[in-house]
Amino acid sequence: MKGLELARLYYKEYGEEMLKTHFPELLPQIAVGLVGSGSECFGFDDELSRDHDFEPAFCIFVPKDIDSSSVFALEHAYSKLPKEFKGFTRNRLSAVGGNRHGVIVLEDFLEARLGSKTGELSSSDWFFLPEQAVAEVINGELFFDGSGKFSLIRENLKYMPEDVRLKKLAGNLLLMNQAGQYNYNRLILRNDTAAAQLAVIEFVKSTLNVIFLLNRTYIPYYKWVFRTLKALPILSNLASELEALISTDNSDHMQKSKLIEKICGEIKAHLENNALTAFKGDSLEAHAYSVNNKISDHNIRNLHILYAV
Repeated sequence: MKGLELARLYYKEYGEEMLKTHFPELLPQIAVGLVGSGSECFGFDDELSRDHDFEPAFCIFVPKDIDSSSVFALEHAYSKLPKEFKGFTRNRLSAVGGNRHGVIVLEDFLEARLGSKTGELSSSDWFFLPEQAVAEVINGELFFDGSGKFSLIRENLKYMPEDVRLKKLAGNLLLMNQAGQYNYNRLILRNDTAAAQLAVIEFVKSTLNVIFLLNRTYIPYYKWVFRTLKALPILSNLASELEALISTDNSDHMQKSKLIEKICGEIKAHLENNALTAFKGDSLEAHAYSVNNKISDHNIRNLHILYAV
């Protein structure tokens, strides 16, 4: 059983009744669900994930201005819920806070991930905020949202502003060109195989960013990137080529060069087919600057092309 399903069932079995019976006056102020850190919030959990932080549990998000007595009562009631459910045991809550489940102040949750208590972000915030941090706010599921506040915040954060996306896309395209189309072959000619492999890794990392940006999907924590990539609707077919690039040595560097150009060709075709570039050649450097020129906000457009990477 997946962690999100376990949390939903546990809430329906015990949490919903507890809240409706003992805290009806708080229902218009709180949200309940499973959101945040942990593979179970992304649906990536498996049997190996159950060695830590896996339990029948859910989050109760409360506003910062709720009175402390209500918070204490909620925490006490939550701690008294059954410790065993569907063959799984709940973990002990930490008395000093930092728990992933139980009663959580919404503003503290948002600030810890976004640096913003309200969930509102400026352009500069978007540039410097790790995408995985935003993903931890919109992942999982809300089972109940009395005020609709958290649901609205999650909807507004569903994806980054278009000009930010284009800036990130342009920068990563340029890095793809530098690392893959230019530096890899030069390093092979110099017999600098270690640096050549670093170039391949930089190329793959930038390509992954490009693919997620084209899919308008936040790129997750690195250990889940390939798993997520394979389920994306756009260019997920490149997963095997990217995996081959970083999983093999440089003994057949000609084959690696062909893979790099094949990947660049598919990226270029997608850019052209979706009117993201006006350039028609093979160099991703020129495509990068063409994408950058499509940014509406001149202040963002005029920033260094690598500003967002």
